Amino acid sequence: MLKELRIKYAKILKINQTQYKRYFFRKVDFDNKLIGILGSRGIGKTTFLLQYLSQFDFDKTLYFSADSIISSGIKLYDIAEEFSLYGGEILAIDEIHKYKNFELELKEIYDFLDIKVLFSGSSAISLEHNKADLSRRAVLYRFNGLSFKEFLEIKLKKEFKLLSLDDILTNHINLSFEISKEIKPLKYFREYLEYGYYPYYFEAPNSYKLKVEEAINTVIETDLLYIFNIDIQNVYKLKQLVKILCLNKPYELNISNLTRDIGIGRETLYKYIHYLVLGGVLSKVDILSKKNSHFSKPAKLYLDNPNLTYTFCLNPDIGVVREQFFVDMLRVNNKINYSKIGDFLVDEKYIFEVGGKNKSFKHAGAKRLNPTAKRGQIKDIPNSYVVSDDIEVGDGNKIPLWLFGFLY
Repeated sequence: MLKELRIKYAKILKINQTQYKRYFFRKVDFDNKLIGILGSRGIGKTTFLLQYLSQFDFDKTLYFSADSIISSGIKLYDIAEEFSLYGGEILAIDEIHKYKNFELELKEIYDFLDIKVLFSGSSAISLEHNKADLSRRAVLYRFNGLSFKEFLEIKLKKEFKLLSLDDILTNHINLSFEISKEIKPLKYFREYLEYGYYPYYFEAPNSYKLKVEEAINTVIETDLLYIFNIDIQNVYKLKQLVKILCLNKPYELNISNLTRDIGIGRETLYKYIHYLVLGGVLSKVDILSKKNSHFSKPAKLYLDNPNLTYTFCLNPDIGVVREQFFVDMLRVNNKINYSKIGDFLVDEKYIFEVGGKNKSFKHAGAKRLNPTAKRGQIKDIPNSYVVSDDIEVGDGNKIPLWLFGFLY
């Protein structure tokens, strides 16, 4: 079996010639012995594994996908042991969530073999409280799709400076101006919002949305059902929730109406929302609270990224798309919560209102669950900012939306 896997691995390495390295390489501590790379389908986990392995001697590395050995009846541990006996040092296992009881075998590999293991799988995987207690051994990283910065670097074959939130808040005018001297960011921003989140856009742009839809269907119909033991008869209810989000704004969702329309109880609805968030289908923003629970009502609920909105929604709401983008870019390195004043509270310190180019402090205020409530103004609140779409360079505490795409 090892020989067959090596032959297949060699062929895969030849096919995979992607040179661009995503932000994963800056985040992962490769000194760990057991590393998990989790994320939604299509964000580049397999490419990352192969790029990492290609830095070492072929004979000391091995890659295979767990679904390629499921039908063979061979255990992960047996493959790892034989690989180690023949001098192997770094093993990469893809699609690990498809292998039953993978936690137990990874634990054995970690405890008894002197090799490094990297594994990738669905973002829905959780190692907390599992029967193998693997969370004490494995270091897990959850990754996003392409940032606007990465999209531009791949498309234009140019390198751009990585920014921090502090960089943007203190120096956004100069930073926007510097970038705008090299490119016209607004020229590419709409393309990114509709097509730029998953790297395979550059492989087959004409069939991109079809591939996105197929990937999400696979997550719902296969990954989530297997990982969380969801009744297969409830698949259509998960899909129904996705469609309903296309018809509602994030702050207008009514949980009672949702339970009625989908035909499930409140507790089950909260669980399904949590599963879809873990699976990279939905994204939620919670109110800042020490009592937040995974299975509770989110303050705002979105499809995971703007590309999903443009794929599944007939009439995408640009206001929702802007907020999705902002949440996507901030959630990687910062903590983001719902704010009753403005739209979002970031790092428990900064308040942001997100809108179009005409959005100003005069118009910025609270998004209401009660439409008749008085709007809360942010203009006199310290550390408050307006984030505006369709502007190239900002002014004062008004910052271009696109610039937040350079945070990772």
